[in-house]
Amino acid sequence: MPTKTARDIMTGGAECVRAHGTALDAARKLKELKVGALPICGDNNRLIGVVTDRDLVVKVLGEGLDPAEVEAGTLAQGEAVTIGADDPMDEVFATMTEHKVRRLPVIDGKDLVGMVALADVARSLDDPEAGRLLEALSTD
Repeated sequence: MPTKTARDIMTGGAECVRAHGTALDAARKLKELKVGALPICGDNNRLIGVVTDRDLVVKVLGEGLDPAEVEAGTLAQGEAVTIGADDPMDEVFATMTEHKVRRLPVIDGKDLVGMVALADVARSLDDPEAGRLLEALSTD
């Protein structure tokens, strides 16, 4: 049986929030898509980071800032941690562990093709109970 890759378990068609869009735009898109993280894309659809629901609460609301005034791009921290679409599962898990992230944008060349979450990794493991438990804990 071939080794699973990030492409095999990712959620395809990841939508970006624009870097010059607002934190409010990001929050609305998170709600609409029912996800906890969105890639932030700059010029030429290039990935510049990821914004999470926690980022919006802590960095915007917690600081007393107006989400309609804060640019989403300012919420990106350093270079985005990504995984290649054809990278094997052990590399996906190692990257998440090393960078202490629960979600990774999946890149094919320079193109954003999806997102892989820790719950996706857990569901792909041999023990389906681990995947179901993690999925239950990771969703609304």
